Amino acid sequence: MRLAHRRAVAGATAAVAALTLAACGGNVAGGSGEGEASSDYPSGPVTLTVGQDAGGSTDLIARALADGMSGDLGVSVPVVNRAGANGAVATQEVAGKPADGSNLVLLNASLITITPLAVSEDEAVSLDDVDVIKGLSQDDYVLVASKKSGFENLDDLKDASGKVTYGTTGVGTGSQLAQAVLFAQAEIEGTSVPFDSGSPALTAVVGDQVQVATIQLGEAKPQIDAGNVVPLLAFSAERNQFLPDVPTAVEEGYDVPVSQYRALAAPKGLPDDVKARLVESVDAAVAEDAYTSFNENNLLTPHEISGEEVVEEWTALAEKYQDLTAEYDISLAE
Repeated sequence: MRLAHRRAVAGATAAVAALTLAACGGNVAGGSGEGEASSDYPSGPVTLTVGQDAGGSTDLIARALADGMSGDLGVSVPVVNRAGANGAVATQEVAGKPADGSNLVLLNASLITITPLAVSEDEAVSLDDVDVIKGLSQDDYVLVASKKSGFENLDDLKDASGKVTYGTTGVGTGSQLAQAVLFAQAEIEGTSVPFDSGSPALTAVVGDQVQVATIQLGEAKPQIDAGNVVPLLAFSAERNQFLPDVPTAVEEGYDVPVSQYRALAAPKGLPDDVKARLVESVDAAVAEDAYTSFNENNLLTPHEISGEEVVEEWTALAEKYQDLTAEYDISLAE
């Protein structure tokens, strides 16, 4: 009797389980996206890859975000640096991983909107390769002049056309594009001095080895505050909150709105429920006082928009920059 009773209970339990599975359409994970979701996501670490070296703006943003997301998700969110080709190496590597939410990448807009203007079609990275989760921040560029140049505004720079030495900060960068388009529109000519990033270019301006260069605000602001360089204009669409007295190129009559935007992305095919959980986690992280203070301390303007808005915005910027470089016959491959 006891054995028969146990068999009856087991049979009933199996029947209930089968009915439950059937009611769920056979997918106990409940995911409605393209990949396979898990109701207990995340079940392990979520790795965030950065396509730049440790210590730079993108790396610091990733680590500030990872701290907040780790607390919300309840798992570790290690940050891995995989520098190369302005972030292309890291993005392509992550794009090839399973779309299960365990691997993320921090994107720089310049990789999508500007770098394709400087590399071959085979080397270019597209947003079609990833699912964008959330926009994060905006980092503006500022054109600075050395103290010895005597430049106080854009008119001074224009008057010196033909005698100007200017620093460039890397192929396919927002700095390169902003400066090249401004010089073409304002008909400023000069001698270019190439550098491999903003830091050595800024050092050259401080030392008057070059008279001007376009630098990210976070790098340039300490030297501006110290009076070692003079800000001539910003390349944001509107005046930057940290440089309220500095006009924009747009205000001066030049169509050069160029900023560095950043966003979080994952391999293409991310399940809907996993993406929703990641969006929730990012929202929780950026709402923390520690993250807000991080933005303020690093002169970053919050630009926390949806993944869909990121795709729309970056696609439009890529088309605009392509049109500008074509109109003024500008090559960024040099």
